[in-house]
This record gives sequence, structure tokens and C-alpha cells, in this order.
Amino acid sequence: MLLSLFIHFSTPSRCLPIKTCKRCCQYSTGRNVHKVDTPVLLKNALPLTFNRSGGHGGKQKYIRLNSSQKRCFSSECDEVCHHHEHGEVRVRFAPSPTGKIMRGGRFEPTTDQSRLVPGAAESIEDMLEWAGIPPDESPRGGGQYGPYLQSQRLSLYSQAADSLVQTGKAYHCFCSQQRLELLKREALRSGQTPRYDNRCRHLRPDQVEEKLDQKVPHVIRFRLESGVEPFNDLVFGWNRHEVAQVEGDPVVMKADGFPTYHLANVVDDHLMKVSHVLRGSEWLISTSKHLLLYRALGWKPPVFGHLPLLLNRDGSKLSKRQGDIYIQSFQRSGALPEALLDITTHCGSGFNSNRVGRKMEELITEFNPSKITTHSALLDLDKLAEFNKIHLQQRIDDAVQRDWLVRDLQGRIQEVYGTQVQDQDVLQPDYITRVLHLRKGHISSVSDLVSSEYSYLWVRPSFSDQQMAALSSETQHIATLVIRLMEGLKGGEELTVDQLSVELKTLAKKTSNTKYRDVMKIIRLALSGLQQGPSVAEMMVSLGPSEITHRFNRVLQQLSRQH
Repeated sequence: MLLSLFIHFSTPSRCLPIKTCKRCCQYSTGRNVHKVDTPVLLKNALPLTFNRSGGHGGKQKYIRLNSSQKRCFSSECDEVCHHHEHGEVRVRFAPSPTGKIMRGGRFEPTTDQSRLVPGAAESIEDMLEWAGIPPDESPRGGGQYGPYLQSQRLSLYSQAADSLVQTGKAYHCFCSQQRLELLKREALRSGQTPRYDNRCRHLRPDQVEEKLDQKVPHVIRFRLESGVEPFNDLVFGWNRHEVAQVEGDPVVMKADGFPTYHLANVVDDHLMKVSHVLRGSEWLISTSKHLLLYRALGWKPPVFGHLPLLLNRDGSKLSKRQGDIYIQSFQRSGALPEALLDITTHCGSGFNSNRVGRKMEELITEFNPSKITTHSALLDLDKLAEFNKIHLQQRIDDAVQRDWLVRDLQGRIQEVYGTQVQDQDVLQPDYITRVLHLRKGHISSVSDLVSSEYSYLWVRPSFSDQQMAALSSETQHIATLVIRLMEGLKGGEELTVDQLSVELKTLAKKTSNTKYRDVMKIIRLALSGLQQGPSVAEMMVSLGPSEITHRFNRVLQQLSRQH
């Protein structure tokens, strides 16, 4: 199941840079669209505004980046700018059929049906919507260039393959898997790179017909020709790979009727009117092969841009087998999509300078495609917590975004603590909002707030008689003083950390032989059942007068049972 998503990608992340050839000025877009392993279309992804009344006899054009910037094109870049009508830029995001999107999101479709996971397309779209980059055209939303699942496009690939066979650009190959394996072993034994020996391209027409009549299993292979034309990659510049000299003829249609990636990506990109193919640099060497396919089919190729890879901090390649690099894992852990975008752009290129905390709109404004390098980017996920902390603060300060956090935290509290929550008031938006503001700058994720360290916020603590009695002989007196303090507050008066810090020092002076430090230990234990955590004053502000009173009345009841 190859799913294709056309995404209205409104972020200038380094995954989707666009620029012209080296001889022209680079340009950026305020609206990008990008590519998934199942065909999804991004409609009106990148409308570009041109001004044809410029100098040089009207041959010079301008592309609108924003109200304050214009980038110049020479007439030699017409192929880049006018690949589609009105300069519309369309890109396709082609994710894996496993339904999981990997951090970085730069990988191409697979036609291996063994990897198909039921519900994958829905999961992918859910993640894209969570990340703030919903597709304009997709299996869920539809569109005029569907269908958007490769399994529903088999007739299109078959037509293309048949066309190649009829024009002599491809041929039926009947070589068994055993023969291919022997060729591979022999090549490795002699120290050569394994390649198909093109044996079946020399079969006579009558031999081919005889085998087809006998229903001998076969694939369709594309005839690689010499004389590959160079292409100007948007990032790596001019490239050319004489694939026929180093490779055997590649399979374009497998025996099961499914296309290989080489054919599928060409057919889908052409029929879905993709203007720019933006993918990882590991595909750079295959592009000449794809250009040969475009030429054989009589189609005009899109513009290619190969982006530097995203690697682990130690330089190793991100692996799909690492469960913690999937977007779903980050979502479950409480990571914010804007923090993931920020750390990805921060570790890569494409910006004049780097700073933590940039939002999508700022990234769009600051994106400079001329700064994209060919060097791989090292992703240090150990720093994600710091990025998340900063973006979490921004969300807490934004009323709309804060409401989303409140709902998220409500669900996490119920999931983690369930029936342990004795007072449903802790699920109220006002209470959770107060907690978020108080812990702003201290937590990296809302998931931190459902850890054992903060369990006291949602669940009333329990502690033994021995724990309480061991603290001070004045515990009962201290509990009474705290209750009186809460009752003495003026009607509806909001607690503040500064106010309570003063009040608690005054309260401690009313004890006979208990030091301030030990008074704080008693109050902390009564409030949270913990020996450390946020300041006592902050704990009290979070819980509020009513809950504080309730918890200290429980202390008094517990102490009374001991006497």
C-alpha cells in the first residue's frame, strides 16, 4: 500500500527547501508541500506570484517570498518555475505503509506488500494533522488526482509498463529467483558489485510469446541506456550518473503485479502533477535512472532537490527499527510538534542563524534556501526536553494553545490515575490551568505532571502514623495553624507564592521547639506525601485553600487515632 499525500506544508523545515539553480538567485516559499510513502497530493501547495513586467525585456521574473522580499529568476529558470501552470508548486509526501512516520519524514514509498499494516493510512494522516501539516489531498480527504493508495493505482502502473514494453524500452524477464541468487553469489565471490546480466533482453519475440503462453512467472525490466543527460539538483547542483555502466536493467514491475519504486514514483509524480521532488540525498544516485524512465515514457520530469540526511548525534543513520524515533513515540511522551520542528531545523541548515524557540511563522520568515548545505545534520534528541520546555511555556501563555494543553492533561490524569482521583475538582480547567502556570519553566512536558513527583496534585497522599509522628511533637499544632491560616484568608482571596512564603515564616515562629525547616517538612508531607519537590508555598498555591484544609484535617484525624 503506497499512500500518497499532497500536503499544504506551511513550514520551511529543512526537509522541504526549494531553490533555483546555482546561476540564479534562490527563492523560498511561505507555503511548502511535501512527500509520503503512500500517494497523497498537496493541492495549491505553493502558489507563486510572478511579475512579468520586470527588466531585461520582460524575461526576468520575480517570485513573491513575502511582502518585503523578492527573488529574481533569469529566463533560464523557466523550467523550474513553470513546470506547472501559473508556477504552482506541488510536492508529495510518501510515507511507509507501516503507519508510522519517522522523525525527519524523508523517505520514499515502498511497494513491499509484506510491510502493509492495516489502518496505516489513517494513522499517518492523524500524525500529520497532529504535527500541524495536514494534507490538501489524501485518502481521507480525497482530491482530483486520486486514488491515493498505490494498491488502487495498479492499472496505471501496468499501463505505463506495457507502454514501455511495446516501445521496446522494457522487456519481460523470466529469470528465476534461484538464477538471480547465483549471479549475486558469483559477483560477490569475485569481488564485484552484484548486477543483473540483462540476459532476457536478448530473447527473441517468439521465445517471449512462448513463455507468456506457458504462464511462466516473470517481471518487467527497464532497458537502461547510455547517454544520461545531466540534471541540476536544487541542492547538490549538476549531477550525472551513467547507470547503464554500473547496473543491470532494473525491475519496474514485479511478478505480483505491483510496481517497484522506480516506476511507481515516476508514474505517481507525473500523473499527480508533482512539480518538485524533494527527497533524501541517498536517492541522488538513482535520479539519472528515473530521468531515463521519464524520457522513455515521453514525459517532462519534475525538478529534483535532494536534501542532506538527518543522522543521530553520533553520525549513524536514523533507523526505522528504533521505536523512539517515530512521531507517535514523541506524541505519547508529551513532545510538542513545534518543538520537534524547531530542533530539526536547529540542527540542520537553511537559516542565517539558529535560536531555540522559533515558531513556524518565524521559521518561514527566516528560512534562507541559499544556506542549505550538502552536509548531513546531526539530531541531538537529548536536547529535545529543553526545546519542549521553551515551546511549552509559549503554549501556556497562549489562551487557545493552553486549552489544548488542559484537555491533553485531563486525559493523561484519568489514564494514569483513574479511580485514585478522589476529588474530581482536580480535573477542572481552572485548577489545571493554575498548575500549568505555576510549573511553567520547570517542566519539559505535560507528561511530567502525571509522574510520581506530581501525583499529589491529583491524588491525596497517604503516609503512615509513624512518618507523621516522627517529625515533631508539635505536628498537631502545626496542622491547626495551617487550617487557621487558610480560614483566615479574605473571601475568595487568591493565594500567591510570595504571600505564602511570608505567612509560613510567621507560622513557624508560633511553634515552641520546631525549626522552620522541620515545619516545612511536616507541611510538605501532609500535602504531598513526599520529602522533596516544588516549594511548599507553590504546592499550597497549586492545591488551593479548600484542598489544603481537607488534607490537614486528615492529618488531625490520623493523629487523634494515635491517642
